[in-house]
Amino acid sequence: MKIDIGISAEHAKKIALELNKVLADELLVYAKTRNSHWNIEGSNFMEMHKFYEGQYEELEEIADEVAEYIRKIGHYAEGRYTDVLKLTNLLESEYSNDQKKQLQELLNDHETIIRNLRRLIDEFDEKYKDKGAADFATQLLQKHLSLAWMIRSYLK
Repeated sequence: MKIDIGISAEHAKKIALELNKVLADELLVYAKTRNSHWNIEGSNFMEMHKFYEGQYEELEEIADEVAEYIRKIGHYAEGRYTDVLKLTNLLESEYSNDQKKQLQELLNDHETIIRNLRRLIDEFDEKYKDKGAADFATQLLQKHLSLAWMIRSYLK
């Protein structure tokens, strides 16, 4: 069904593609956080197990919001694992139970997502004339800034 939401069909298509890349990043960092939750060991096991759980629960909500936004602008959310691995800006990692290594890799992933979202905020607003998509990317940026800050606090 054709939709008429104030942006061109071509711009909506390009925004959806970029947001599917964001969705891929969200799903991969979710999986990596979940793996850290499952594989953490050490004297602070319970604290880190719960910390990772809070992080992946938030990431699951974020991914759902991104997928739903893509649907709202008339496109399909590409959430199959094969799509995720093609579209993501992140890299898969080796399994590790080393807390510092887990946290540093997750922090790097969040910072990559943050840098990409900063780029998309301007692109959505200036190039595609969609302040709504720019605002949505800004909201995602704020969430990742908080997640990164919490991880960074453990690395000090």
